[in-house]
Amino acid sequence: MRKNLPLSMMLLISAALLLPGLGFGADIPASVGQLVTNAKKAVKTVNMAEFKAMYDKKDTGLLVDVRDPDEYASGHIPGAVNVSRGTLEFKIWRLIVVTEKPDLNTKMALYCGSGWRCALAAKSLKDLGFTRVTAVNMQLADWKKAGFPFEENK
Repeated sequence: MRKNLPLSMMLLISAALLLPGLGFGADIPASVGQLVTNAKKAVKTVNMAEFKAMYDKKDTGLLVDVRDPDEYASGHIPGAVNVSRGTLEFKIWRLIVVTEKPDLNTKMALYCGSGWRCALAAKSLKDLGFTRVTAVNMQLADWKKAGFPFEENK
């Protein structure tokens, strides 16, 4: 007779089988790393210290968290709006309209969990004609560890 596995164990096994190459460094193909590297070369990037200075001066412009909605809901940098990378090209327009026309000169700072997704997102916005987009090249965990502003959702 077969014993039933707990639901949590089935989910872990399913995730391991279905998502082996997502988000785990060594499992990501080199071509993905190269894509991110090329994106970072094509856009303006700042490190955590530079971003913190911008944030303290309220000089980030529109602060966009490009992580997925569930990641944003678990906590985010105060003042950030969530527009996930997967929908950015479609949803950013509602945030940057000035006098019924999109303002492609809107200043924006994009961040994510690792600096990878925001670099790709910034490159996409640049390709769409946005001129003042900055990708924050940092680990969000390091931001939190440093004790910088972070809203934890309970």
